[in-house]
Amino acid sequence: MILYPAIDLKDGQAVRLVHGDMEKSTVFNDDPAAQARAFVEAGCEWLHLVDLNGAFAGEPVNAAPVEAILRDCKVPAQLGGGIRDMGTIENWLSKGLQRVILGTVAVENPDLVREAARAFPGHVAVGIDARNGKVATKGWAEETDVMVTDLARSFEDAGVAAIIYTDILRDGAMSGPNIDATEALARAVSIPVIASGGVSSLDDLLRLKDTGVISGAISGRALYDGAIDLTQALTALKG
Repeated sequence: MILYPAIDLKDGQAVRLVHGDMEKSTVFNDDPAAQARAFVEAGCEWLHLVDLNGAFAGEPVNAAPVEAILRDCKVPAQLGGGIRDMGTIENWLSKGLQRVILGTVAVENPDLVREAARAFPGHVAVGIDARNGKVATKGWAEETDVMVTDLARSFEDAGVAAIIYTDILRDGAMSGPNIDATEALARAVSIPVIASGGVSSLDDLLRLKDTGVISGAISGRALYDGAIDLTQALTALKG
């Protein structure tokens, strides 16, 4: 199971939100590229980047720090937030991004996900963010009546590289991930599922790994706070 250190970008800084609330942000580093380099030096195999402003704006906002990270770090990175058309997808992949994460458009324009996955096989992931089993969009600001599993299954034949499942009520709260819901989703689809939201201890990571069906986990606040030692966690997950 791959551990993805998270760098959430707001106003050019690396921050963490609580429950996705833009008004409840904590700045952890005003130099996101330096933060990314620290994660890479600790041994991470991937980076998970989110343009929080972009998720609300519907277009990239924190392009400069993302580009700096891509220049400075030689591990693959995935990015979500404000990626809602083929031009933006093509632009990010041309700049060295390994994987785009399509969230809002997966609900509003699923044909775009299919088109992108065909055009860029292995480079398109679907981000599914949910409260109480129902998908939320536009930076988690809008709730839909779409059920998580239904949305995930609709992309079974699309060729997407992964599904990133975030339980919004766990995100940034250091309360542990929703392992049952994530495992259920992973068993319901053949697409690799990455857990996000609430991953706050080494035990959380090991419990996710022990399901045998979850392919990755994203953690942010716990790495910044020191609740998870990145090097130790990477070693444990390989054991």
